[in-house]
Order: sequence, then structure tokens, then C-alpha cells
Amino acid sequence: MPEEEPSRAGAGRRAGRRGRTARPGGGSDPSRAGQELPPQDPAERARAICLRQLTGMPRTRKQLADALRKREIPDEVAEEVLSRFEDVGLIDDAAFAGAWVESRHHGRGLARRALARELRTKGVESTVIDEAVGQVDEEREEATARRLVTSKLRSTRGLDRDRRLRRLVGMLARKGYGQGLALRVVRQALEEEGEDTEGLDETFPD
Repeated sequence: MPEEEPSRAGAGRRAGRRGRTARPGGGSDPSRAGQELPPQDPAERARAICLRQLTGMPRTRKQLADALRKREIPDEVAEEVLSRFEDVGLIDDAAFAGAWVESRHHGRGLARRALARELRTKGVESTVIDEAVGQVDEEREEATARRLVTSKLRSTRGLDRDRRLRRLVGMLARKGYGQGLALRVVRQALEEEGEDTEGLDETFPD
């Protein structure tokens, strides 16, 4: 019957409207469906940035402050958020420095001087650095230097004495060891191999 046609058309239009609105996320634009928009509040943005930065590895307060500044978070907001993170233990420069020293000295054989330099570049305060680096005393540092020289010694065999000396001392210098300690350790290692070390100090005059 003719009078039924409008009702069918209306039902079709209503069904179409229902189909268009039944998208994930409640929007009609599929490109925006399910996407989470970044928070607009500066404090919320700052917290989200810090949490992302801290995912997987600890960071110093300065590293996080630099990340917030790069993303144009206002200084006063950044300061408040960073202080709150410190209060709850998510930022702990002393713990960071202690773990850094232990890992880099044990894993890479870095001397105290190199460790302190790395921590300074990460914005750790001097007093915190001194305490962390103090974990490595002179005896432990020298023992590590000896281990490094022993592991490298074999690859220098066949070279003349002075070249061996320079290569081994240079390796220790790059890891932050002082020249006096490096010379002493290398001299002893060469003597144990039967090398003549007479006049060796003249190769590296003070």
C-alpha cells in the first residue's frame, strides 16, 4: 500500500543513523576511534611525560626536568611534579648514582674519575656523587685495573715493549685511571711476563 512507503524510508534512515553512531570510541570518524588524546592540563601532561621517561629505567631529576622543559611544561608546574615524584620515591638521585657506579664499575671497569664525570653530566649533585663513588675504594679500583690489563695483555703480545705499554696505559686512561696507577699496574703485568721494564717511566714522563 502506498501509505506504507514513508514509514519504511524513515526506518531505513533511522537504522542508518544508528549504524553510523555505533563505532568504537563513540565517534563517527574512524581515524579518531579508540585514540587517547593527550591530557591538556600541564600538570597531567608533566606526570605522563615523567612516567613514560621512567618506564624501563630510572632517571635523575635533571634528566626529567630537561624532558619537561623540552616539551614546554611551565617551570613552576615541572618543579611541583618533580618534587612530588621525589616525595613518593619515583625520583631518587642517590639510589640512581649508587646503582650507576656499581653497574659501570663492575661491567665496564670505569675508574672513580670517569664515574664521577658521567654522573655530573646527568645532573647529580656533587655531594651525592662523592658518596656514590666512595663505594669504590683505592684497593678495589686497583684490582679492577689489574683485571683490565690482564684481559688485554694477550692481544698486545708480539708488539715491542713501549707500544705495549702505551696501548695498555691508554686503555686504562680512557676508563678514567690516573697515570701513576696505570703505569704501576702495567709495569707489574709486563714484569710478570718477563719484560724488561728498566727505563719504562721515561716513556711517560711526569
